[in-house]
Amino acid sequence: MPLYTRTGDDGTTGTYGGGRTEKNSARMHAVGDVDELNASIGLLQNKKFQPLQSLLFDVGADLATPLASTQVRRIDANDILFLENWIDTTDEQNEQLKVFVLPGGSLQSAQLHFSRTVCRRAERSIITLLQNGECSSELVIFVNRLSDLLFALARFANKQDGVDDIPWTPRRTEQQ
Repeated sequence: MPLYTRTGDDGTTGTYGGGRTEKNSARMHAVGDVDELNASIGLLQNKKFQPLQSLLFDVGADLATPLASTQVRRIDANDILFLENWIDTTDEQNEQLKVFVLPGGSLQSAQLHFSRTVCRRAERSIITLLQNGECSSELVIFVNRLSDLLFALARFANKQDGVDDIPWTPRRTEQQ
């Protein structure tokens, strides 16, 4: 059986709940943003993030499935708690944050910061679906927590690599 189906040649794609939707719909933008987030995490080439990547497949399936369908496992409070526990465990190992930090430092930290920005874009896409009544609030909360986790992990990566976070130094008016 070939990889291609030709069913999407008209600019539509199938949903888990049945039916087809435009590939450029708000739903498919959100699914694509989560897919890109997952790929950006894959660039880290770190097995400890594979459970998170698997969970992001669940997020994508949830997003790709109309709310009325029961064909997929939905993101729920337990998934949010999983992220919150990971955030707490990671952040308690970081020094207390006293200033805004710039993305960067070690390579892994920079990659995690990049994933965080992709996560924020996915969150904006998911909020559009929520406002249209097309997804649960748990999805928005989950992705919001995930960006917090990625920030904590980026700071921890710098610590592990012996690299200081880069503090943001705002320009003063006379510097402009």
